[in-house]
Amino acid sequence: MNKIDEVDKKILSILQTDVTIPLSDIAKRVGISKTPCWNRIRKMEENGVIKNKTALLDNLKINLPIVIFLSISVSHHTNEWSENFSKTVSKYDKIIEVHRITGSNIDYLLKIVAPSIKEYDKFQQQLISEIKFSNMSSGIALKEIKKINTLPLEYI
Repeated sequence: MNKIDEVDKKILSILQTDVTIPLSDIAKRVGISKTPCWNRIRKMEENGVIKNKTALLDNLKINLPIVIFLSISVSHHTNEWSENFSKTVSKYDKIIEVHRITGSNIDYLLKIVAPSIKEYDKFQQQLISEIKFSNMSSGIALKEIKKINTLPLEYI
């Protein structure tokens, strides 16, 4: 992969904020013409720096006001268990993030959205029937204090 320079960083910064900005505006803001700007964007897509272009939805406005963080602890990790876990969490759209973590007695942290606590309870019971675990704990988000969808670019 080619090294990302300052112009690429500026392009990424703009695209992270609003991917719908016209190419001509992006090019003008970073100080290059449209064709080189387009070539840089395409190259970053080919190299996987830009993974996807998507619309961000407001969970409150689409009837998913409940955000749950589900902690799962596992006593025996096997390849079979890991494959089953990955398949299980991948098939549910309401599980919007899954992280394997270290530094605590928790092995996995899932972020789940639901229309109600009742619906979440039903869903959790479904997960209990599909995933073998030693401990499971849910935390309901009371208030979202910070949520950003951009990554810091100072390290590239």
